[in-house]
This record gives sequence, C-alpha cells and structure tokens, in this order.
Amino acid sequence: MIDPKEAFSGSYARARVRFLEGAAAAGMAIRSHNHPLVGRDGETLAMDVALDGSPDADSLLIVSSGCHGAEGFCGSGVQVFAAHDAEWREHARAAGVAVLYIHALNPHGFSWLRRVTHENVDLNRNFQDFGQPLPVNPGYAELHDLLLPTEWPPSPDNRAALDAWMAEHGQERFQAAVSRGQHAFADGLFFGGTAPTWSNSTLREVLRRHGQRARRIAWIDLHTGLGPSGLGERIFASRNDPAALARARTWWGGNGQTPVTSIYDGSSSSALLTGLMWCSVFDECPQAEYTGIAMEYGTLPFSGVLEALRADHWQHKHPEAPDAMREAIRQQMKDAFYVDTDEWRAQVVVQARQSLFQAVDGLRGSVSPT
Repeated sequence: MIDPKEAFSGSYARARVRFLEGAAAAGMAIRSHNHPLVGRDGETLAMDVALDGSPDADSLLIVSSGCHGAEGFCGSGVQVFAAHDAEWREHARAAGVAVLYIHALNPHGFSWLRRVTHENVDLNRNFQDFGQPLPVNPGYAELHDLLLPTEWPPSPDNRAALDAWMAEHGQERFQAAVSRGQHAFADGLFFGGTAPTWSNSTLREVLRRHGQRARRIAWIDLHTGLGPSGLGERIFASRNDPAALARARTWWGGNGQTPVTSIYDGSSSSALLTGLMWCSVFDECPQAEYTGIAMEYGTLPFSGVLEALRADHWQHKHPEAPDAMREAIRQQMKDAFYVDTDEWRAQVVVQARQSLFQAVDGLRGSVSPT
C-alpha cells in the first residue's frame, strides 16, 4: 500500500503514467484505446483499461474515472491507490470478483482541464437513443444567454439577472435547469450532444469486450464537484429500478452509516439527469444483473463550481482571450474539481476503499438486507 498523496497526480500525463505503471506492476491485463487528438502538452490521450482477475469471472466490478475530464484527478488517484493495495486486491480475488479499471473515460477533458469531451459534450448526458426525439430542457433555454454572456467576468447586470431568476424559481429548480442536460445549444453547458461521442462509442466497446461473460456487474464511477468538501456521496447509478436501488442500498448503505442516495426519489445532491452513461451496461451486457453507484466527492459550493464551468465555456468560445486569463480559468477549473490537500486526498481514498470492499461483498452475496 502507498501513501494516498503518492497516488494522485497534478496532470493527466502524469496520472496516466502512474496508472499504467501500477497496473503493470500488479500484473493486470492492460489495453489502451487511443484518442484521435493529442493532449494539452502534445501527449497521447487514451482510455486505458486494466483487468485484475479472470476474464471469465462470473462477477465483475468496474471502477471508472474521468467521465467529466477535470474530475479525473480524483478518480485516477483512487485507481492508482487500489492497484498498490494488496489487501484490497486479495479481498477481490478471494471472492472470485474480477475488477476492471477504466482510466480516463474522457481523456481530452482530463488533459485540457475541461469537464466536457472534445466535442463539447457532457459524457454523462450523451447516452441517448439518437434515433428518437431528444429530451427538451426549456429551463436551460431561458438561462443560456445569462450563463454564457458576451463578456467575462460577468457584468453586475448579468449577475443580477441570474439572481432574479433564482429568486423567482428557487435554487433547486435552477440547478435542475442548468445541469439535467440539454441538446439544443452545442456551445452551452451540460450539452448532451446530437450523436454518440468518441468516449461513448469506446466505452461501449470496452463493456462488450469485458462484460458479456459476467452474470453480475457492479460499477463504481468516481466524480467530484457536488456536496460538502471531502464527502463521498454514494449516488445510485442506474435506470429507475426499485429492485436495483434496494440492492445498492443493501450493498453500500453500511446499515445507515454510508447511505445511498438517488436522483429518482430526490434524496441526492444531484438533479434528475438524462442520457446517463451507466445505462449503457443494459445495452452492452444484457445478460448481467447490474448494480452501481457514483461516488461524488464535494469540492466547492455549487456556485463556485458553476462559476468555473461558465468561465471555461466562455474562454472556449473566445480563443482571442489573453493567455493569462485563459490560464487563470484553467486553474479555476482544476480547483473546482480537485482539492489539492493531503487531508482531502486521504478522505477520498478512505471512502473509496470502503466502497470497493462493500461492492465485492455485495457481489459475492455476503451482505444481508437491512
């Protein structure tokens, strides 16, 4: 086992090296899916996959990072730590559970310190049936021009208009309108896209390759940006299935000590979202019983995270912005999704490690319903 601070990295390139080195040292089977573009420093970008265990295991645990690019610093650190954690690895092996680590679902966003893919798409809003009419988000349509004004920083009038909208409609409705996903504004926030992204298609290939022989699949997807700083909220990650929710709460609930929240019953800090990534498992691995959570670690208050996202999208629309301003916005993005302190990193690892053990115990049926 390594010190938590040794598992985390300050850049995508370094995080990738640490992950691949840790997986190789542990004897995992590694496969890299190279991205068509290069990173901010000219580095190769890839969705890297490492399997710890038998490819024919009946039970498979997926642990993924970087769905939202800049959130990858946290998830990568958890994955690197797990690769060096002999006790954890032995626990999974003894239970007959294979563990599939998917590093940097959205490597472009990770490298460039953006939450979105190179297509400007929120990957966790992109898993739609694009042959059918896409969801409409009228609330976002009202807010788009206010969220992305022509000048940055926003003018006092802009801030006053946003405050007035929130005062009229409430904070909860504001968060839902902004974050649930939208498909009408390609340059906007939380854009779900109009076609599958590279990350969408590549992840589906990974699931088909590694998940079609499993009878039971669990998934822990690692995120940051919502909730109190350092707290890892376990959010039910599936379609709206009461049986799967009950199973997730049995596995990860810790007899009430580590509750599992849900976007479907209003208990989560997240709004009700559309186009969720995890639902791809039902398409690609229909034979498996699926149970999943997102581990969502708090960083800044929602207002601070939203301000960083607004600034990032503004600078992406304005390539003429001064270099110093663009660099400041990138740092603002990093700070919004990664708390660079030993205390925060330790909190992340402790809670993630607990959720990993809980997942294995659930998969092997050793958790009794509460």
